[in-house]
Amino acid sequence: MRVAIIGAGIVGLATAHAILDRGHDVVLVEPGGKQGRPTDGNAGWIAHTDIMPLASPKAWRNLPRWLMDPLGPLTIRPGYLPHLTPWLARFLLASSPSRIKASIGAIRSINAEALPAWKSLLSSLNLNDHLREHGILSVWRHESAFRQSQDIVEHQRNFGISAEVLNPAALAKLEPALRNVEAAVLYPEACHVSDPAVLAADLLRLALERGAVHVAAQALRIEPRDHAIHIHTDGETPEVAADQVVVSAGIWSRSLAAQLGDRIPLDTERGYNATYPKGTFGIGRPIMFEGEGFVTSPLDTGDRVGGAVEFAGLDAPPNHGRTDAMVQRLSRFLPHLQSETPAKRWMGFRPSIPDSLPVIGPAGKDRRVIYAFGHGHFGLTQAAITSRLVADLVERKSVGIDLKPFATQRF
Repeated sequence: MRVAIIGAGIVGLATAHAILDRGHDVVLVEPGGKQGRPTDGNAGWIAHTDIMPLASPKAWRNLPRWLMDPLGPLTIRPGYLPHLTPWLARFLLASSPSRIKASIGAIRSINAEALPAWKSLLSSLNLNDHLREHGILSVWRHESAFRQSQDIVEHQRNFGISAEVLNPAALAKLEPALRNVEAAVLYPEACHVSDPAVLAADLLRLALERGAVHVAAQALRIEPRDHAIHIHTDGETPEVAADQVVVSAGIWSRSLAAQLGDRIPLDTERGYNATYPKGTFGIGRPIMFEGEGFVTSPLDTGDRVGGAVEFAGLDAPPNHGRTDAMVQRLSRFLPHLQSETPAKRWMGFRPSIPDSLPVIGPAGKDRRVIYAFGHGHFGLTQAAITSRLVADLVERKSVGIDLKPFATQRF
């Protein structure tokens, strides 16, 4: 069988290996050099311990404060609001207690398999050295804010997730560079990777060595015919034919799905980050700064602070005033950072769906087209397990996870 994968971000690359493992031919349709691709600049977390959708009590508690600050953790550019209104309406519906409970269950069902799937994939390719198993830390500036979040910690523990509340002495021993933190929780089983872009480059290189073919072009249109699916591109190979097609092009999947009659409420959460020389932060593990809208990661290629959510579409230029504001907030916790200059700034397009669940499943009109996009903040976390699910769907096999919450038809 010949399977064409549209998109060679982290989900598409993991899927390429899963399908190669089944003995099928793989064609990767990916132009390369696409600005803002999340794979090239995310925080590098495999955050399988996270269970909360974006539409959660935690987000709603902070939302009024965030929206008051034009450079804060969440903003909507005024000119983009009319376009975003349908997405926001679905986000509001996804915020009911019953919908949040359902989203938590669905996120946990896939995240519970996320790390084992990554370990299996990395081991099979001799890429184990990309994994950093030092845990992930959540910190709160104020004890009172932590008390409001304790129900989330209890939810995690009820799912069997290890969460260790640290007293100030234990935190100071673990991360002595941190200041102005009154509460912290360590997730010892969570982990991160060396650098997401470096990992992706290795996955692409090995996929090509295993026989995958790379068509360096943008997919413009998908045309199902009787005996094959045809992908029309803007490159030197104007048409690619395959027995089945996987659409895993992140935010750029939206228009392709629409051509097939599937109107997916997919929009982009524009995220910003700044990367400093390695060791600048003086931290030993990734840290989530709760209520602040950003995280830090000690990557092999540099110390990265990233986060924030901006709704402004694909075409508006970056506003790195948001990056600078995020760095300023971080300096409250790492005071020595005020005299440092980031090596580079970056903005990327997270593909976001209102209920925080990706679309994983066949297109509505043709089961030979399979969707695997919309992972939002969980793209790296869920890539390996998504690839297994897609490979099973390609072969029409039953999967071990209930895919109804992730189906196209839920919209």
